[in-house]
Amino acid sequence: MIVSGGFSYRPAENGCLVAECDALARHPRFTHAFSTRIGGVSEGPYASMNLTTGSGDSPEAVRENFARLVAALPHAPQAICHTHQVHKDRVLTVSAANAADFAENPPDCDGLATAERGHLLVGKFADCVPILLADRRTGAVAVVHAGWRGTAMRIAETGVETMRDSFGTDPADLIAAVGPSIGPCCFLTHADVTDAMFAAVGDTAAAWITPADDGRSHVDLKGINAAILDAAGVGEIFVCPDCTCCLAELYHSHRRTGPLRGSMVAMIQQN
Repeated sequence: MIVSGGFSYRPAENGCLVAECDALARHPRFTHAFSTRIGGVSEGPYASMNLTTGSGDSPEAVRENFARLVAALPHAPQAICHTHQVHKDRVLTVSAANAADFAENPPDCDGLATAERGHLLVGKFADCVPILLADRRTGAVAVVHAGWRGTAMRIAETGVETMRDSFGTDPADLIAAVGPSIGPCCFLTHADVTDAMFAAVGDTAAAWITPADDGRSHVDLKGINAAILDAAGVGEIFVCPDCTCCLAELYHSHRRTGPLRGSMVAMIQQN
């Protein structure tokens, strides 16, 4: 089942504003959030909630921003696990044995999954598609970062398969939240992207690709990832309508402002 919508904004007492998937927010077993650019201390093009140092922001500001964001969560994590994203389809599993490594030296991967409580899984994004997965039966969770290259590699499906193979997840028990990301309104691409989408999902890709007047195409990455999750058997799929490129007051966007910009994060843990 794919649902367009089912997301709300939640303001925290410390000024942070996050977006949430309502179905996940109602479930007592999970803590999750999609950050916005509101509630931090960064300045200039990074204002104000920026969560990466990769584009030149002050490391001190980013640390303070992340501390504020984590403090805004209803359940404190025992470990915070990051990825070093490389636009591939590698999804790694997290446990007590390796959680510290993911916190201190994030490996090259674009997804994390765990069946253990207290590990906050974090992925960064600024137009790419963030996907959170939560198993209502076992409590296992995952975060996946799907840029257009990761989408073409079907990383969303890899996330589901990793949970199935590692934790015994039945995809029908999963809630998937496809978070704020660039919409087809703003994602104009050339043939390299559209060809990759057809290679990934076949002729059905045409449903999410619209020709533009200038010879390029509008591509709906969120729609394609939702379709990949649906084909993988995921029970409930909620797709956030927010376009990070359109909503400048709420989100950072690489497409809108270029490399001198901030990043948001998607986070999830089993309580």
